[in-house]
Amino acid sequence: MFQEKEFDTIINRRRSNRRFAADIAVPDAVIEKALQHAILAPNSSNMQCWEFYWIRSAEEKERFAAYCLGQGAGRTAQQLVVFVTRGDLWKKRARWNKERIQQSITGEPTKLQKRGLDYYGKLMPLAYANDPFGFLTLIRRAISFFGGLRKPFMRFGGRADQRITVHKSCALAAENFMLSIAAADFDSCPMEGFDAKRVKKALNLPCGAEINMIIGVGKGTAEGVWGPRFRVPYEEVVTVI
Repeated sequence: MFQEKEFDTIINRRRSNRRFAADIAVPDAVIEKALQHAILAPNSSNMQCWEFYWIRSAEEKERFAAYCLGQGAGRTAQQLVVFVTRGDLWKKRARWNKERIQQSITGEPTKLQKRGLDYYGKLMPLAYANDPFGFLTLIRRAISFFGGLRKPFMRFGGRADQRITVHKSCALAAENFMLSIAAADFDSCPMEGFDAKRVKKALNLPCGAEINMIIGVGKGTAEGVWGPRFRVPYEEVVTVI
C-alpha cells in the first residue's frame, strides 16, 4: 500500500512545466538514472529500436533550444534529451537478441530457446524488412489476411506499421524517463514542436532515424504550469466490457 501511495504521488507530481528555474541545476546523476530507467521501459519484442541523445553542454543546449522553436521549455531547460526511433537498426537489434539466447544455451536448446531463435532469426526479418518494390509489404498483408480468416491474427503491413511500432516503444521509454525525473523532485516537459530536419542533421542521424520527442528538464516554476490539470471524465474514456 505504501508503494502504491508513493507511485500515486509521483504520477500526480509529474506535470509538463514550461519554465524552469535558472538558478537550480539538475545533477547529471539524475539524468543518468532517468535514462537508465528509460532503457528498462517495455518495448516491442525487446527490439529496443531507440536512442537517447543527452544535450548537456551550454552551447548545444542553446542550439537545440532554437531548434525547439524558442519554446520556454527548451530555452530555460537545464538539461535536454532527444528521444530518437531507430527502426533502421532492426537487423542489429534482432541479432543482439538472438545472440543473447544462443549464449544461454547449454547442451540441447529448450523448446522456448528454439522459439526465441526462430523469432529473431525468421519472424523479425519478416516483420521489419523492406524492399524497393514493396513486395514484402504485400507478403505481410497476404499473410495477415489469410491467417486472420479463421483466427485472431497480428495485422502487419508496411512502413507505416513499422514506424508506429518503434514510436510507441520510444514513447514508453520517454514516459519512464519523465516519471524518474519526477521521482527525483525535478520537472520535465515533452516537446513535439521542433525542427526535425535540423535536429537530425545536428545529431548526424541517418535517414531511417526519426525524432520521437525532445524533453526539457529542470526545476519547474509556478509560471511554468499553465493552470490546473484537467482531463476528460473517466466515464467518457473508459469502457468496461
